[in-house]
Amino acid sequence: MTPPILKNGPATASAEPDQSLVDHLAGARVLCVGDVMLDRYIYGRVDRVSPEAPIPVIEMAESTAMLGGAGNVAANLVALGADCRFVAVMGDDEEGRQMAALAADHIGVQSRLVVESGRMTTLKTRYIAGGHHLLRADRETRTPLESPTRRALLAEIADRLALVDAIVLSDYGKGVLGDGVAAEIIDLARQARRVVIVDPKGRDFARYRGADVLTPNRRELAETTGRPTETDADVEAAARQVIADAGVGAIVATRSEQGMSVIADDRPAIHHRAVAREIYDVSGAGDTVIATLAAALAAGNPLGQAAALANLAGGIVVGKVGTAPIRRDELAGAVRHARWVDSESKVTDAAMAQRLVTTWRADQHRIGFTNGCFDLLHPGHLSLLHQARTRCDRLVVGLNDDASVRRLKGANRPIQNEVARAAVLASLEIVDLVVVFAEDTPLTLIDRLRPHVLVKGADYAIDQVVGADLVRSYGGEVFLAALEPGHSTSATIARLSSS
Repeated sequence: MTPPILKNGPATASAEPDQSLVDHLAGARVLCVGDVMLDRYIYGRVDRVSPEAPIPVIEMAESTAMLGGAGNVAANLVALGADCRFVAVMGDDEEGRQMAALAADHIGVQSRLVVESGRMTTLKTRYIAGGHHLLRADRETRTPLESPTRRALLAEIADRLALVDAIVLSDYGKGVLGDGVAAEIIDLARQARRVVIVDPKGRDFARYRGADVLTPNRRELAETTGRPTETDADVEAAARQVIADAGVGAIVATRSEQGMSVIADDRPAIHHRAVAREIYDVSGAGDTVIATLAAALAAGNPLGQAAALANLAGGIVVGKVGTAPIRRDELAGAVRHARWVDSESKVTDAAMAQRLVTTWRADQHRIGFTNGCFDLLHPGHLSLLHQARTRCDRLVVGLNDDASVRRLKGANRPIQNEVARAAVLASLEIVDLVVVFAEDTPLTLIDRLRPHVLVKGADYAIDQVVGADLVRSYGGEVFLAALEPGHSTSATIARLSSS
């Protein structure tokens, strides 16, 4: 069986995402169905061990709640700009009502939560201190749907199939897609000629027969086939067994730090390497992957390109703390830099930088910040960056974008564009993060990141350093790095012009 998505173009190893692929996500029509749950996060700090038992005592500071499971898939679709319809089942309880309010806020009027009286809404509560998970407590149900609920769910799905191009089944094993419901939905979708993407659960993948794509993780693939899944060849062999035995079109296997593999029919396998900058929380990463994959496929893109885009999205979301959807502008930034920066990319936007710095600070890391145009990187730049790195545990570099460099340096600058300049800085081991900013000064960025130490060259006086007063106002340090004589970008350009 060749799924329709593979007829749109070749799924080759050279199929890498570009900006137009991200742009096409806007308005992609996707129906999301599955197990929705409430993800509750309780944040605090741990300063002592309980006298009653050898366990940490968390002093609770704040609590937040988010849509989890299929709800997080739908929230990701909305954040990517897709036209998302959402259908799920909830219990008639307080958690269900809170979940319905979140769905209204984050997904909108196109969500439909069927209420089943007596059913318990699934709740996952996570306790976090210092950026680390201490405990997760689950309250859940796994029972199949009652007959009236099942009929109502299928009717809601049937009503929406004409309005979408793809359907995502997010199976968390909480009963909504069990007892043959998944098979009935797939049959409805096939009759309507809609693409079906399934995030599977359990060992019996044959219950998703007829689906176009399954997205198991490496462990799930191993469990359902009884095969090893350590190497590329292992994963390909296991995936081809599932395709044959379960009667599905393709496998997109997520492999954690090893990336993602795409296997379809007799076509060559594609292996996309991981692109995570730094892993803080894998909660919801699979939801982000399948949402991005589904939106890209619904927009009519080949499976190879859609999977490459989903792989980039997964690499971004594991750098966030908590179940947080990915925004289309974040994904666009990752695509923009992918061809310039290697898989350990450190180039990000201000919002992501703020989240990473918050996590670093919670882990007691000292944050340093410096900024500049860094056009034609020379030994003077390297000396400043090395000196800055000795004053901190994590060094963030603010980089003027091309427009602000032209305003500061003249119409003929920069020599290298912002993507190239960011890529060179990110390749340095001493640099932990590069943030491109559009303003003439980095003051707004400094205010967001609030570094422990602000570093500039000794050709400035402290009262001339942008952000110095701000950093000193909260107890931070301003450090003036010694200059490396005889090195200047402007002088280098002048010499080249006169030669």
